[in-house]
Amino acid sequence: MCHLQFFYSFRDKYRFYACLLRARFDENKHEKDMVKATMMLKAGEEEFWANQHPQPYLFPDSPGGTSYERYECYKVPEWCLDHWHPSEKAMYPDYFAKREQWKKLRVQTWDREVQQLQTETPADGPKSEALPPARKAGDFPPLWWQFVTRPRERPM
Repeated sequence: MCHLQFFYSFRDKYRFYACLLRARFDENKHEKDMVKATMMLKAGEEEFWANQHPQPYLFPDSPGGTSYERYECYKVPEWCLDHWHPSEKAMYPDYFAKREQWKKLRVQTWDREVQQLQTETPADGPKSEALPPARKAGDFPPLWWQFVTRPRERPM
């Protein structure tokens, strides 16, 4: 729907074409045949890519926008939370209780994660930055805590 706004700057014209597009989705929303649904999805994606606007609007925080990654300098590493005063930690008791559990889990799973990385990394080095998934049910993928404890995407 957002791409329709790039073509139609007048609100009434945009709403008309947005309603037509919504009607096309509603016609097929009860499709049970997965093969047919997959083919319709593929055709819709091809139509979307073929009819994209040549100069789409870039939002400031989007990749390529004027403010992209502007707030990276304000992101603080997770280990800085270890140096908070207890009175500061008391303001967020639920988060710090979970964080202590994560830290204990991290210590318990570290050896297995490193062993998995060493066995699955080729001798000539990794081919990409992608990390391998967890191999056993109930196990953790390598370096899982970086995703659990990552900082917020943008400050409030």
